[in-house]
Amino acid sequence: MKAFRLDELEAERAANEGAYLQFLRERNMSVGLYALDAGAHDPQKPHNQDEVYFVVSGRAQITVGMETTHVARGSVVYVPAGVAHKFHHISEDLRVLVVFSPPGS
Repeated sequence: MKAFRLDELEAERAANEGAYLQFLRERNMSVGLYALDAGAHDPQKPHNQDEVYFVVSGRAQITVGMETTHVARGSVVYVPAGVAHKFHHISEDLRVLVVFSPPGS
């Protein structure tokens, strides 16, 4: 078994001074923690993998392709491979679990 605590992952991510921390990589998937502070710009480009976002905390909007929705704690968003997507109008520090399948790079 592999088990993780969000507070420890957030501390590791912050210590590495990056917005993204991949903390699990397996044959068919990878999982990471993505962080964007209030007012930040999301620099993402489309990925070659399907992905699922689970919002742990914060508030923002996300646009996937031509669709936009509000997200907050508990929101789950699926993004197909190759589709443009970005978080924006981040009004509260955003912390998101990201699942890539197959594993992200």
